[in-house]
Amino acid sequence: MKLKLLLSLILTVGLVGPASAKPICDKLGFAGLLSSCNRGKPIEVTLSSGKPLGKDVVLESGTYYKMLITADGSAELAISGAEFFRAIWMNEIVINKIEVRPMAIDSIEFDAAGEAEVSFIAIKPGTYTVKIPGTTGKTQQIKISIK
Repeated sequence: MKLKLLLSLILTVGLVGPASAKPICDKLGFAGLLSSCNRGKPIEVTLSSGKPLGKDVVLESGTYYKMLITADGSAELAISGAEFFRAIWMNEIVINKIEVRPMAIDSIEFDAAGEAEVSFIAIKPGTYTVKIPGTTGKTQQIKISIK
C-alpha cells in the first residue's frame, strides 16, 4: 500500500516520466538517422608526440557524427576508448579510401602519418574517455559526453 502511494505521488509530481529528446531535424528522409540534417559537428583528434589530443565534446544521442583522427607521424601512437566505441553505432571507418564496417573496436593505431575517419551515431548516454594508451596526462585524453 505504501509503495503504491509513493509511486502515485512520484508520478503526480512528475519526477518519473517518459524521456524525450528533440531531434536535430524534423524530416529525416530516406536515409533516416544518417540524413544530412541529422549531422553534428566533426570531432577532431590529433595524434602527435607531446601535443594535446583535442578538446572535450558533448554529443547528442541519436545524432550522426564523424571523428577525424590525424596522426603526424612523430611517434607510433594509438587512440583507445573501448567504452566509448561500445556506446555508439559505428557506421564505418575510412582509412586511405578503404571503408571498413566493424561491429566494434578497442583502438586505432598509427605507425606512420595518416588519417582515419570514424562515422557513427551516438547512442548510450554517459561520459567516456578516449585517450592515448599508457598515458595519464589530461592533454592526452578527451572526455566525450553523450546526452
